[in-house]
Amino acid sequence: MLNRKNGIWIGIIAILPLLIPVDTIAYTTGKVVDFFTRKPVSGALVTVNPYGVLTGQNGNFTVNADLNKLAVRAAGYKRNEQTITPPFNSQSHEIKLIPFKPKGLYLSFFGIGDRTLRESAIQLIQETELNTLVVDVKGDRGMIPYKSTVPLAMEVGAQRITTVREMTELMRSLKGRGIYTIARIVVFKDHPLATAKPEWAVKTQNGEIWRDRENLSWVDPFNKEVWNYNIQIAIEAAKYGFDEIQFDYVRFPDATGLRFSMPNTEENRVKAISGFLMEARRELIPYNVFLSADIFGYVCWNRNDTDIGQRLEDLAPHLDYICPMLYPSGFQYGIPGYRNPVANSYEIIYLSLKRAQERTRLPSYRFRPWLQAFRDYAFDRRYFNDKEIMDEIKAAEGFGSHGWMLWNPRNNYSSAGLKKEKPLG
Repeated sequence: MLNRKNGIWIGIIAILPLLIPVDTIAYTTGKVVDFFTRKPVSGALVTVNPYGVLTGQNGNFTVNADLNKLAVRAAGYKRNEQTITPPFNSQSHEIKLIPFKPKGLYLSFFGIGDRTLRESAIQLIQETELNTLVVDVKGDRGMIPYKSTVPLAMEVGAQRITTVREMTELMRSLKGRGIYTIARIVVFKDHPLATAKPEWAVKTQNGEIWRDRENLSWVDPFNKEVWNYNIQIAIEAAKYGFDEIQFDYVRFPDATGLRFSMPNTEENRVKAISGFLMEARRELIPYNVFLSADIFGYVCWNRNDTDIGQRLEDLAPHLDYICPMLYPSGFQYGIPGYRNPVANSYEIIYLSLKRAQERTRLPSYRFRPWLQAFRDYAFDRRYFNDKEIMDEIKAAEGFGSHGWMLWNPRNNYSSAGLKKEKPLG
């Protein structure tokens, strides 16, 4: 039986006292605490395959099962797995979680496979406060960089180009360097899937497959087969050892006059996007992996779904981390009081995060923004160097976000704006 609390699915094992003697019921108890302060961590998710239980205010938990391994995660911490030895019922197990703030770079489908770009990014991580890599597992063109075992990936041509020959070795290398790994999965913008399965594609009013400004096709966010395909890719990434799954383009196209398999209303759009995230979260529980999603910057401000299915209050319950894309160049209309975003990077980022927090009432560590590390294209064409990047980071950290991530579509990064010392967590 399933129950749901605060957007997290909880497995409940029904007990039949008339059929099962009480002294034969197996259980495991424990407490989750902060590694440094030893204070209890409430709301941590203890994985009980295929479900999970949440720790209480005192950090305690009880699961109705004999377990030989405890897998635990909580927002603001590194995930942890601990092997336990019998007798299970005779002891309470203390699980310590280490506070951690990901500070990352993005590597694209081609970037992760390019030795020069990859090693440059890793070197920057080793030399600065950075500690995280966001890697395309399914990129903007729907391609998967390694040989996937998901049958549909081969069928639709998502394996036409392979940029990473040995994913297991690559992950082992990244883990060996202590790098936190995030699998970026582009969901509904999927040209190979849409062209191979035209019945799943977003259509124009005359029934043709629609293409966006990059001449790429999208798939219908209402389609459950599309959901399943992306969730299977996410599960595969979790099995490879990624610490976090991050969905991008988890939205409807920002275009008008399109046809879908259901009426294109705000209510339907919101249900589709939040429904996909809820299903993904449920399927990923056994893998003890964090779940995040990228959202438009203006979603922090708009009370509606921004016409793409992203309504902040409906997304929040299904995610460990919300990742607004707070690139000043993307705020073409500015925000109240600041009409030149690139000249006011600090205000754009800080105020957007504050507005999102006010609406969701989530703690600040549930947010982790994308920051601009590329040249402005919308206002004065300025380069984002030391001052601009430092202002962005200062805003994110001043707000109290759970780290931050730098985006450069060409994967061209420098130490501009970055501290040389390593973070504690």
